[in-house]
Amino acid sequence: MKAERGRSALSEINVTPLVDVMLVLLIIFMVTAPLIKQGIDVDLPKAKGGSISKDERFTIVIKRDGSLFLNNKGISLSELTKKLNSISKINPDVFLKADKDVPYGRVVEVMGEIKAVGIEKLGMITEPKQTPL
Repeated sequence: MKAERGRSALSEINVTPLVDVMLVLLIIFMVTAPLIKQGIDVDLPKAKGGSISKDERFTIVIKRDGSLFLNNKGISLSELTKKLNSISKINPDVFLKADKDVPYGRVVEVMGEIKAVGIEKLGMITEPKQTPL
């Protein structure tokens, strides 16, 4: 048998395809990352208090322009009253998030509708107040 001369084992790994795939994945994640944020943007007032558990809760949001949302879905005040009638039988706890620039009258109007339906437990969601050191 003849030993083949001039041939050697190829021991280098080509990393170019790996780099190409990684760059494509990086671009995909950079484009989709801002879309992952969910919820409604509300500038909450600051107050002292503890955090709330996230188990099955109903949250009503009032944005700066006065629009209403129930669990991140847009809703009118009349539709909210209808939904709250059925919600009050399932879970009597409702939480209210209102932008700090919403007129006080609008917040009280929504709170009145919540109380009129028969929901007695109404929690107000705020951001924790920062204390200076």
